[in-house]
Amino acid sequence: MAKAPQPGRSKTRLCPPLAPEEAAALSAAFLHDTTRNVAEAAATAPIAPYAAYAPAGAEDLVRAGIAPGTALVLADGSPPMPEGVDGFGRCLLQAIDGMLAEGHEAACVLSSDCPTLPTALLVEAARLLLEPGDRAVLGACADGGYYLLGLKARHPEMFSCIAWSTASVAEATRARARGLGLDLVELPPWYDVDDAASLACLRAERNGYAAPATRAVLARLDRGEAGRGDAAAAPGMTERRRQAAIRPWRRGTGRTP
Repeated sequence: MAKAPQPGRSKTRLCPPLAPEEAAALSAAFLHDTTRNVAEAAATAPIAPYAAYAPAGAEDLVRAGIAPGTALVLADGSPPMPEGVDGFGRCLLQAIDGMLAEGHEAACVLSSDCPTLPTALLVEAARLLLEPGDRAVLGACADGGYYLLGLKARHPEMFSCIAWSTASVAEATRARARGLGLDLVELPPWYDVDDAASLACLRAERNGYAAPATRAVLARLDRGEAGRGDAAAAPGMTERRRQAAIRPWRRGTGRTP
């Protein structure tokens, strides 16, 4: 999910401690690293990378900062939606619809605020979604949101009547899957970066994807050099209420009832 990085509109919950230009530079780096990470996963799994972007008209800005070979799909929430699909859920469902319309067997929406997400989790999500039978794959965040949701078919109910930007998003999504009788497989949790506490986690964490663009921006921030036009040049889901726990990923099925 790729919101165009722009000062004053990107990562605003990081301001302070960051200035708007610094937050936009970091957001651009997140997007670059996330799409690079997906591209690396695609080297070992049948994954077609997309950036689901907004707003309309920002194609060039988004395209300039994503990995080569990443296609674009508009996800601004503008098309008519089923009753109950509101807010950010409209963007997520639009992204799923756009990718399934291209003929893919499954589609994932992925936060671009998790630049260090282990590549192995993306590969595992693809493997699970390509197994026979309908299912959903969920990667939850410790704060109650999720970093990934994968579906094999269009299920608007998975985005219906969700209180977006709250700590109940992942649990409400699980409840929707149960209501549909949909098999839900859970990946190990990870964290996303959207406030000062999670930014501190990012600075300290070394267990996941290397995220070189993000690390470079952080180094410039430490030197007081970031935020000087970096938002356009840097090679990106919910309100976070608790600091996410960070731990190395261990393979497991994580199946829920």
